[in-house]
Amino acid sequence: MKINRAMHAIIVLLFTSWASFGQAKHTVAKGETVTQIAQKYRITPFDIYKLNPDAQAGIKENDVLLIPSGAQVAVTKPVTKATTHTAKPKETLFSISRQYGVSVDEIVAANPVLSQGLKIGQTIKIPASGGTGAAVETTPVAKPTPAPAITKVTKTTTTGNVSYHVVEPKETKFGIAKKYGMTVAELEQRNPGIEKNLPIGYKLVVSGSGATETHTEIVEKPVAKTPEQQPAATTTTEPKNTKFSGYANYEVKPKETIFSLTQMFGISEKELMTLNPQLKDGLKEGMILKVPGRGSVIAERTDATTDLTKKISSREKKQLVLMLPFNASKIQGDSLKSVAERLKKDAFLNMTLDFYAGALVAIDSAKTLGMNIDVKIYDSEESKANSNVASLIQGNNFKEVDAVIGPFYQQHAERAAELLDKADVPVISPLSKESGKPYANLYQAMPSTDVGRMAVLDYMMRKNGNIIIVNDPKRTTSKEFIARNCPEAQFVGLDDIGNISIESLKSLLVKDRQNFIVLDTEKTGMILSTTNLLLNEMANFQLQLAILEANETLDYDEISMKRLTILKLLYPSMTRENNSAAASAFENHYKRDNKIFPSQYAVRGFDVTFDTMLRLSQDKPFNQAAIEKTEQVESKFAYTTSGEGFVNKGVYVLEYQEDLSVKEAQ
Repeated sequence: MKINRAMHAIIVLLFTSWASFGQAKHTVAKGETVTQIAQKYRITPFDIYKLNPDAQAGIKENDVLLIPSGAQVAVTKPVTKATTHTAKPKETLFSISRQYGVSVDEIVAANPVLSQGLKIGQTIKIPASGGTGAAVETTPVAKPTPAPAITKVTKTTTTGNVSYHVVEPKETKFGIAKKYGMTVAELEQRNPGIEKNLPIGYKLVVSGSGATETHTEIVEKPVAKTPEQQPAATTTTEPKNTKFSGYANYEVKPKETIFSLTQMFGISEKELMTLNPQLKDGLKEGMILKVPGRGSVIAERTDATTDLTKKISSREKKQLVLMLPFNASKIQGDSLKSVAERLKKDAFLNMTLDFYAGALVAIDSAKTLGMNIDVKIYDSEESKANSNVASLIQGNNFKEVDAVIGPFYQQHAERAAELLDKADVPVISPLSKESGKPYANLYQAMPSTDVGRMAVLDYMMRKNGNIIIVNDPKRTTSKEFIARNCPEAQFVGLDDIGNISIESLKSLLVKDRQNFIVLDTEKTGMILSTTNLLLNEMANFQLQLAILEANETLDYDEISMKRLTILKLLYPSMTRENNSAAASAFENHYKRDNKIFPSQYAVRGFDVTFDTMLRLSQDKPFNQAAIEKTEQVESKFAYTTSGEGFVNKGVYVLEYQEDLSVKEAQ
């Protein structure tokens, strides 16, 4: 791997820049725990471990701990008479009890209605503490300084009989509590340090007993270095479907769809339609289609993937370029402190560094497997509006390059593809779901939202399901997509004010057949009324709930996880939970070198880079190797093309299980 020395210095600076700011100090008293100290300063145990890594091994009397700037010493003031409190969003009985220094039981005893749960805006009585409790006030220790930006961990770990969950970016207490079948109050009771906030990287106790203190991993930016050992190569199964050349006739089988045929024959919907104009009137069983192949073919539909590590050819040296947006020119000349400040605030830069760290593991893995590839890394210096892609390509010899990964922004990836089109250099867009100008050498590694929608529809059609759509009338584009791609789907009627008609939904359910009810709405009322009916009818019908894309409303308190698991919610996902030996080896190796678990962007960096390097190492042109279906740590790659670029249709269809786990739908 080659990299410009000046930029290498910048990257190392970015990875290792954790400045030492002015902090307060705390001398440990006899018997004190980290949790107690964190509560005293109104911070989390994670904040203490971050500044005092050795404290994870235990603390003792007279140890001196650094306390983050901006921490506040808790001072107690007795609540001498009863008062009232109005519940605010995200408050819990536990957090309110701590605020007023009384127990949860005392609050519930004074407010019997709370046995039914706490509601936003509800006014509750706070009993007098008699001087035994405390209302918390705060006294600042020092001028606040934001905590350094950190990354996440994507797994639950178990120590002894205690299970932990490490917080990922954008996760909420409610979402985590729902995942493990508990309330937010229960989660906060197990983890007192998260009452006020939920730091990324914080290790939460989610089950088990016997733990007296919440511990967390030290989370710091990965150090840019080459690992010494590799994860085992991802093991997959050779596909059983027939290899084709030329064109052939194919007879459509029951339950097949246009989407499944494009997957089977490795072509796009547009190309299939071009070869078979009669499809404009819909796909019908028994139709004879023109497809890639020779003569008349009988093909077994399969989702099997190919293990490209078994076909590596090292005879010809290949060259891979990564264009990553370090934006080093904005950092050169900055002090260590200013770089650290930038790392705190710049989520895009943190994402880039995570992706880069994952790519480094992929590059080293490729070396171990004997791939004959030189890698160059360039700073694309990109923002949404600008990049130096053109000058990079014009100022360097890209005629010898065999593939380019990046840039991150779609418009800049398209610009790179445009400039490298004549040289037929593949450009892999690693993170963008957007689609714009088509170029024959552009590879969209991220499946689009429509691909996810189609994957779920295709699954339901292959299951010969009775597909019922609960559609918000404002979602006209979505309704048109469903009607166009799944003509047999039936839409539930609405009443005069736009609410779902329960009678209409009940009339569409059929016995002795799987009924799939698709929530194409983000309206809480629609979702509640639909799921209430389905729960009541489960004894009479085969029912399964489904969504075609991410739906944040399902994370709200009103929609319990229990009903979603009972109805086995079906949904599309670009990633999977992978507990294979290869995935564990990658994760452990990454953690050993970088002192953290890999973020979603680090895993993505590995997956895209390793997959691209494997395709470069095949004894065939890249565009031919690209149509092989593969799986890496978290992602599936199933590229198809219509001659106007390649798109990845590798999407997983997952479903909730009643034990709160998630499995791939079969």
